[in-house]
Amino acid sequence: MKKQVTLSTPIKRGNSEIKEVTILKPNVLALKGLKLLDVMQFDVNALTVLLPRVTKPSLIKKDIEQLEIADFTKLSTELAGFFGSESEEDEETGKDEATLNA
Repeated sequence: MKKQVTLSTPIKRGNSEIKEVTILKPNVLALKGLKLLDVMQFDVNALTVLLPRVTKPSLIKKDIEQLEIADFTKLSTELAGFFGSESEEDEETGKDEATLNA
């Protein structure tokens, strides 16, 4: 599972710009060395470590530190969406249990 985020202010890397970032669903290994509570509370230090592990193109710490606050919030919010329960995800996508078992 992955989510696409369009940045309001592109990240500049050399002669290129990153306008869209894909966030991949993190696994336990991506969270290694982090406190889940810090990630869920949008701790900037924790997200600066986690986002490079789950983004395509892979954002580096410098990229994240220079993001506009609105873009950082978008990325963080989309990432947090992966930590909801399956039933919450099902409600968001409009699927009910009958559809899943069909």
